[in-house]
Formats: sequence, C-alpha cells, structure tokens
Amino acid sequence: MNTDGKFFLGNIFDVDKKTLTNQALLYDPDDLTTHAMVVGMTGSGKTGLCIGMLEEAALNGIPSIMVDPKGDITNTLLHFPDLLPQDFQPWIDPDQARREGVSIEKAAETTAAQWKKGLAQWGIDSERITKLKNSAEFAIYTPGSDAGIPVSILSSLKAPEIPWESNKELLREKISGTVTALLGLVGLTDIDPVRSREHILLSNIFEHAWNQGKDLNLGELIMQVQTPPFQKLGVLEVNSFFPDKDRFSLAMLLNNILAAPAFQTWVEGQPLDIASLLYTPQGKPRHCVFYIAHLTDEERMFFVTLLFSAVEAWMRAQSGSGSLRAIVYFDEIFGYLPPLGNPPSKEIILRMLKQARAFGVGLVLVSQNPVDLDYKGLSNTGTWMVGKLQTDQDKQRLLDGLEGATSGSLNRSEYDKLISSLGKRVFLVHNVHEAKAQVFSTRWCMNYLAGPLTRAQIPGLNKLAGATGPAGTTVAAPQDSVKTQAGIQASQAPKPAKTTVEKVTEISKYSSTRPAIPTGVDVYFLPNNLTLSAAIKAAERSIPQNAENQGLVYYPVVLGQASIRFLNRKYDLDYDIRKTVLVPNPDRRGMVRWDDYPFHSIQLSKLDKKPVSQARFGSLEAPFTDAKIIKDMQKDFLDWAYRSSEVTLHANEELKVYAGPEVSSAQFRTQCAETARKERDAEIKKSNAAFDSKMKSLKNKLAKEERELESDKSELSQRKMEELGGAAETVFGLFTGKKSSRRISSSLSKRRMTSQAKADVEESLDVIEELKKQIADIEAEKAQAEEEIKNRWEDIASLDEEITVTPLKKDVLLDMFGVAWMPYHLVKTGDESIELPGYGSQLPG
Repeated sequence: MNTDGKFFLGNIFDVDKKTLTNQALLYDPDDLTTHAMVVGMTGSGKTGLCIGMLEEAALNGIPSIMVDPKGDITNTLLHFPDLLPQDFQPWIDPDQARREGVSIEKAAETTAAQWKKGLAQWGIDSERITKLKNSAEFAIYTPGSDAGIPVSILSSLKAPEIPWESNKELLREKISGTVTALLGLVGLTDIDPVRSREHILLSNIFEHAWNQGKDLNLGELIMQVQTPPFQKLGVLEVNSFFPDKDRFSLAMLLNNILAAPAFQTWVEGQPLDIASLLYTPQGKPRHCVFYIAHLTDEERMFFVTLLFSAVEAWMRAQSGSGSLRAIVYFDEIFGYLPPLGNPPSKEIILRMLKQARAFGVGLVLVSQNPVDLDYKGLSNTGTWMVGKLQTDQDKQRLLDGLEGATSGSLNRSEYDKLISSLGKRVFLVHNVHEAKAQVFSTRWCMNYLAGPLTRAQIPGLNKLAGATGPAGTTVAAPQDSVKTQAGIQASQAPKPAKTTVEKVTEISKYSSTRPAIPTGVDVYFLPNNLTLSAAIKAAERSIPQNAENQGLVYYPVVLGQASIRFLNRKYDLDYDIRKTVLVPNPDRRGMVRWDDYPFHSIQLSKLDKKPVSQARFGSLEAPFTDAKIIKDMQKDFLDWAYRSSEVTLHANEELKVYAGPEVSSAQFRTQCAETARKERDAEIKKSNAAFDSKMKSLKNKLAKEERELESDKSELSQRKMEELGGAAETVFGLFTGKKSSRRISSSLSKRRMTSQAKADVEESLDVIEELKKQIADIEAEKAQAEEEIKNRWEDIASLDEEITVTPLKKDVLLDMFGVAWMPYHLVKTGDESIELPGYGSQLPG
C-alpha cells in the first residue's frame, strides 16, 4: 500500500447515502504541526482512529510520546503479523468471553479471524503489520511504578541545556509549572504563583540554580528550602518574607514524599531525556507510552507537567522545522486544559499549542468531555476530528469552540447537521489546510484493540515488544503469579529477562547546599587553614601520587566554649580560663562526656563568616537537627564547665602572699623571699634600734665615767702632790725645829683626801669595766637577735600552701555553643575516598 508519505486514516464516508466510498482519506502529517484535537464519546471509535494515526506515524518514521491515563494506548504494542489465535489469547478479556458463553481459546480464534478479515477488507496484509512492528521501538513507561520501565523525575529538576539569558521567559515559565506541580504533589493546590510564598521561594531556588547551570534534585531542593542560597526575596530578608519555622514545615512536606518508600520508584529508572525517548542511538524512532492510570490525580498532574516541560525544553533547543518532527499524544485531556482554573499543565500545553509548530512538534489531544475544554486556548489547533457525541450540550459547546477556532467563518448549521449524522467509527475532520470539512470512516487498526490494559499486564506487553529503555535496559515481568487479562499465570507466559533498569541515586553523600541548622542554634565555620599537603602531613598519612583532590567537604561538629572567672578578694585573685570542647560525632540523644573532647581555645573573630566557595557538605543528622537537644546540651556543657573548673593557688598565710595558677612555684618562692626580706629587714631594723638605744645609753654612761675617771685621776695626782708637799714641809719642820701641830693635822687631812681620790679612781675604773661588759653583752644580744630574726623569716619565706578555688556559677559565661562546620579535604585514591581535616588542629580522640 503506497500512501506517498501520508497517513492512511480511512475512507471518505458519504453522509447522504450513509455509505463508505472507495476514496481514501490521506492526512498530511505536516498538518499535525498545527496540532489536532480528537473529540468523541465513549464507543465513538476515537481510540481506533488515534491508534491508526499513531500506526501511520510509526510507518513514516515519526517518533511519538504518548500519555495514557486510561490504558487504551498500551494497545499500540499489540501487533501480531501472523494473526494467530495464540497471539491474541493472552490479551482476550476473560469476562467478555464468559459473557458471550465461549472459552478463551474460542474467543481468541474468533478475534484472530475477525482481525484477519477486517484488515483484508482495508487492503492491509501481514507484510504491512511486520513493517509496523519493525518501524519503531515500542515501550511502556510507568512513572511511580516498576511494572513497566520506571521513570526518574530527577532529570526534570536539572538545569536545561539551553542558555539562560536568551531563554529567561521560557525557563521561568518552565520553573513556574514545575513548582506548581511539585506543590500540588504535596497537597498545596490552587497555588497563585504571584501570591504564594511557597511558590515564590521554590521558583527563586530553581532560578538561582539554573541561572548558574547547576542541577537540582529533591534532596538538594529540600535543603535549600531550609537554607536558601540567597539573602533576600525582593527587598525583604528571607526570614522576614518566609520565617524559618514555616520554611521547615514546607521542607517537611517535601521530605515526606522523598522519605516514602513508594516514592523511590520515582527516582529510579530512565530520566526524562526527550531526545533519547524519541530516537535510539542508531536513529530508530521510538514510540513511548507513559502509562499513568495507576497514579493519583496529584501525581498525574505532577508527571504530566514535568513531561511537557521536558518536551518544551528539548523543543526549544532544536532548530526550526516546517515538517512534523515528533508527535506528543495525550489520550484524555480532561482536567489538564480546563476552561476555568489554572492547573500547572495548562500553561505549558497552551504555550506548546502556540509555539511547537515552529519546531515541528505536533500535539494530538483527545477528549470525550467536550464541555470541559478551554476552546480559547485550542484556537491554535489546525485539525479537529469529531466523532459521535453523547448530548446536544456537548455538540453545542464543541461548535462554540470550532467557531472560535475558525474566527467565526464556520457554517454552524452545516457542522451541526454533519455531527448529528455521525455514527460509530465515523468522524468529521476539519483541517485548516483543506478547503472544506470531510467525513470519513476509520480503517481497521493493525494493532489489536484489547481495550484498557492494567498495570499487571504491562510487563507482558513490554516483553512482547522486546521493550528497552533509552539506556538499552530490558524490563522484566514480575515473577509472582500476576494474571494476564486472559487469566493465564505469568509463570506460563514467556519468561522475560531480568530487569536491569539504571538506578539514579537521589541523595549523594555530599551536597552543595549547606543543610539547615534548626532555628535558634548558632552556626560557626572553622577556617580552612591547612593546605592539602599540610593536612596530609598533619594526619601522618601516605597519599598515592595519582590521588585526586575533590575539594572541601564540611562536616558538622558540636563546638562549645565558656569563660570562667575566678574572683577572690582575700587571695587577691582575678583570673580567667576557657573551657573549649569539640565533639565530632555526638550521641543522637545529645549525651556527651565533655571531658573526652577537650579542644584548644578559639577566638570567635578567627572563625570564618561563611563556608569556602564551591565546598560541599555532609548530611545533618541527630542531634544536629533537633534544637531542643542542642539547647539541652548547651545547659549540660555550662554545668560541666562550672563543676569541672577550679584553679590551684600558692599561699603563704604568714606573709599574706598569694599567687594564681599563672605563677610557678619558683616564681612564688621568689615573691615570698622578697616579701620576707622586707619584713625581716624591718624587724631587724626595729630590733637593732632597741639595742642601739640601750647601747647609746651605756656608751653615754661610759663616756661620763671615763670623764669622771680622768677627773678623779687628776685629783688623785694633785692630792698626791699636796700630800707629798705637806709631808716634806713636816719633815723640814722637824729638821728645822719648827714643829707645829697644825702642820701635822693638815698633812693628815691631805692624806685622807688622797686616799679618797684614789678610791674615786678605782670606783670609776670598776664602773667603766662594768659598762664595757654591758655594752659587749648588748652587742652579742643584738647579733643573736638579728640571727634569730633572719632564721625565722627564712622559715616563713619557705612556706608554700596549695589552695583550691572554684568559681561562682554567675562567673561561668558562655562564649559560644552550637554547630560548627569542620572543613575536610576530600581525596580520592582509586575506589577509596579519604577525608583529611582542613583545620589546623586535630580532632580529639
């Protein structure tokens, strides 16, 4: 069958005669660049029409991305070139067979015969089905589930490859949609991007990262919610605009998703790499069905928004094209493009309806609810395919939309009549690229239309198609006894290969975002004052020559420091000490033996104000994440600092000399010796003064006596002369005969006076001798007293008593306490990573 590159969708239907003509309806695929809207009630045949269109796209080498909210489009994998009953049997609905009163085997035979006959009537042979099977790689993806190929949403948070500066508007719109979907996933619906603090904060986090070409993941996003990478939002400080406590609540909502075991399937699997989803590395087109029937409404909206955002970003990175490059198919648009409300998907779909044409991307939107569509937004749609509608209200609402799409040129009455005449599998096609509307009947589908398939059947479908993801991974069917639609045990079906889907880790060991410390807890940054070579030397490690320096990593530690003042007036003590601790791995309950973690004193001014640029951070775990535990630890630290602090003094109570701990024993002895010397000298001076006073008195007496002695000696000498003269006179008188009694009496008197004078001399000599003896005794006593004084003060000077002094509780003051970030050099040696402290002191213990 030669269709000259066009889509063979069916044959023209004669409305007046109600008969099918032989004229084929060939649809130019390039017309899909202006998009298509397919509307029809349940049972109208729109699923067959759309699967036929997708078959033609595959045959023409056009890749497709299909969103399947119900499970109908999974039928695109059911192509059986041999049309054998056993090919159909696993996919026969057993309930339908039971209602018809036939066995599954019989129903399979009947269906195979029916398909063979139907295809033959439309001139479709086995060769064309084989061509369809080989024309593209078919696969079913299941976001949030591993039934099909799981999908990782992490790539949706990565910075787009297109330049920020030249695509600001587009990327901000993408951010807005992504954030709205993400908030909807955590239950925050009806978000106004302009008024919602949550939306504004998350959008700014995305823009800050993407503007710098940095990727985000959920873990990084959660940490940046707690610790935003910017100081202000608008003109307000972040904490004023969105307080810590409220940001923590938002972070908890996001973290609940990440922590849920069921969410792990969202971060494991194939990334939303649109280029890889459209073509294999060898250039073969892909037809990727994204099955979302198993998701909640919020999860569906979240994924659809991310998927369309990814398509839009990929699309904008392509060159312009006037021919159809790819199809984005949405099997049921209801709720994603409503006339009222603004779900996150709506903005993206509307933008793509306006802009995708220039890039050769065609949207095919399908709905059975014509009332609930934004026809104003659909005014850019070039092709409308309308099937049988359920009510006149549906028809009138659709005609209103068509009138808007044709700018009022629509012949409403004619279209009304045509739509009313439509039967099953008969459609009205309005194409702006054609002169007039046409009515046609859809051809028979080459794929078996088994109806909506369940998640349990998807592994078998992927196995049937040999489905692989973009990375070439094969998806396996579950190994339990899941039944196919025909009731066959999976163990009886062909055994698929083991799943080897690539796993994307959500949270690595390190993060470029500093984890948020709880509100009220002080944060410090220890300086990176060791180069890598100095750190290696300090750690006494041997590092291979081929070791790779992977930058700095900060780890949290507990840092505490208290100043303790010892004040005692009696001991003249005014002394300060500091107690510093650094605890690298505290007990989760906050129980710490502070004595085990001493650290050198730290000056607050020497700490860094912020972390080193481009550094990464280790994770933050209890007790660092609990403000109450940290506060309790702070109280315990202060109590420990009070109880464990004491100083020992040197004391000499006799001298009243005291010295603090900063004075050594030798220095203290010197102080005591100097004080004792002063006291000794003073006492000696006083003692000597007393002795000198006595000595002076005796010396004065001695001098007096010595003067008196001289006088007595002189008098004695005179008396002797007088006595001698008198004696001579007497002798002379005897010889001369002049004897006189008077002269004899005078002589006797002089003799007595001489004797008296001699006695006075002798007395003076005795007194002088006694005085000299007393003076010698006093001099001896003085010397002895001085020696005793010296010995006594020497003994006093040697006294050294140790006195222990403890502080008052009011004198124990907190310098700092909180979480400090400790820098480490991260070095990779082969498969091993080594972390070396980058701060200039080793950790205790």
